[in-house]
Amino acid sequence: MAISKSVNNNKKHHHQCYISVPSEIINSLSSNSLQSLLVSPKKASKTGAFSRSKLLKNPKTWFMFLFLSGFLLMLKMWYNFDPFLPNPCGNGSGSGSGVTLTPQKDSLSIIPNGVLNYETKDEETNDFWKQPDGFGYRPCLDFSEEYKKSSVEILKNRTKYLVVVVSGGMNQQRNQIVDAVVIARILGAALVVPILQVNVIWGDESEFSDIFDVDHFKEALADDVRILSSLPSNHLMSRPVEEKHTPLHVSPQWIRARYLKRMRREGVLLLRGLDSRLSKDLPSDLQKLRCKVAFHALRFAPPIRELGNKLTERMRSKGPYLALHLRMEKDVWVRTGCLPGLSQEYDEIIYKERKSRPELLTSRSNMTYHDRKLAGLCPLNALEVTRLLKALGVPKNGQIFWAGGNPLGGPQALLPLVTEFPHFYNKKDLGLAKELEPFAKKASIMAALDYIVSENSDVFMASHGGNMGHAIQGHRAYLGHKKTITPNKRQMLTHFLKTSLNENEFNKIILDLHRDSMGQPELRTSKVGRDVTKFPIPECMRNDSSSSY
Repeated sequence: MAISKSVNNNKKHHHQCYISVPSEIINSLSSNSLQSLLVSPKKASKTGAFSRSKLLKNPKTWFMFLFLSGFLLMLKMWYNFDPFLPNPCGNGSGSGSGVTLTPQKDSLSIIPNGVLNYETKDEETNDFWKQPDGFGYRPCLDFSEEYKKSSVEILKNRTKYLVVVVSGGMNQQRNQIVDAVVIARILGAALVVPILQVNVIWGDESEFSDIFDVDHFKEALADDVRILSSLPSNHLMSRPVEEKHTPLHVSPQWIRARYLKRMRREGVLLLRGLDSRLSKDLPSDLQKLRCKVAFHALRFAPPIRELGNKLTERMRSKGPYLALHLRMEKDVWVRTGCLPGLSQEYDEIIYKERKSRPELLTSRSNMTYHDRKLAGLCPLNALEVTRLLKALGVPKNGQIFWAGGNPLGGPQALLPLVTEFPHFYNKKDLGLAKELEPFAKKASIMAALDYIVSENSDVFMASHGGNMGHAIQGHRAYLGHKKTITPNKRQMLTHFLKTSLNENEFNKIILDLHRDSMGQPELRTSKVGRDVTKFPIPECMRNDSSSSY
């Protein structure tokens, strides 16, 4: 049952190009002036000299000159556009030249520095849509000379091949694919296109090429690692050495010491269960390679990008929008050791599931539910999300896209959100039945659609971390530090329990708690052990004042 339906999917779209012009300028023009800008003259002047003289004396000519000058000035002021701005990483393109790469986005163009490309609407004047200061940080993957020299030998090698099997949901698979490329680079081996293990929870049998653009994956990494669609024929009959017990957070030195001899002897190495096996603290070049894979090479397959862009356009057509990643599915409540707060009936369902399968509880089994909640380890439920969004200033008529699986309790679980914010949609509300039907039983592809619309939003917030929330946070930082709210659950939940606070006091406290949690640039060096694809500064982004490292 769709929660809200106010998108007209029957409109015909005409493909036209437009230049956005401020309404003040349009209003100052007469209809004749507008006509002169749009309609070419049907007859040429009799003489070139007379035509030029007439043209220079014509006030419309000067108007056009002033208009274009003003337009370029507005571009510079609004979009920080400067064609002569020095590139902190050099000029050119390609991974081996120490340059800024243009991110491969799975979605529509992103306007930098938080400028919204919409007609003026009342809700856009709300401070909630204001973007954080990115302090000039831009993507910069300037690989070292040593890295570039070693690439030559690595790409020539025809004796070592790495096969990987990745598991979990789509975003978990993405993380493992990133690390698979880096491990192949460490070993100097060719990487066979990763095998996606059938997901036992969702029954998704999608292959790599169903979700990702294989040709682009190979091309984007052509200077770093050889990517093959399959093993060469002379290795097809050999049995690869299989490693199932790689410990957590291993270093490049450990990987070489453990695998190189065996790989040289056997030719093929098979790795499974790569999740968090590779250290998050790697040498600078390997961190840059991680960013290159995550933000440039792993592009979604064309059919997914096409539909994801359509859904984005439908959200964007009504103005700026917030994307919420809601973690309210039954398995999330079971794994986190938390309760949905819906009713005693649903609490009993979670208790019984956890008691029958205690292995599902991910960590800290000695903590009570109440302790977990106050420690910020639980997802926010719909009522808590609603109170948080109201306190942060989301306008009541603001557009909200919600990503994620069906919540425990169905539509009833989302009632607080829908009541407060009626313009509330998910991909099933936005997409036509015939558009979604081919992907209906493909959980990974449906997650990819959520990723595209969420990454493209004006503001993004996840109710509870997780692989998707972390991936989108890093992606949005890499694309210009677009506003991304990180709920400060540990500090704010105690205020949720204070009945003595009136609404204004509560809102002020919550807003103050989140002033520095809006997606501002954050150095990974202050978060050792965190993934560079979540915190891409300083390894993968620089500003003009960045020093060499």
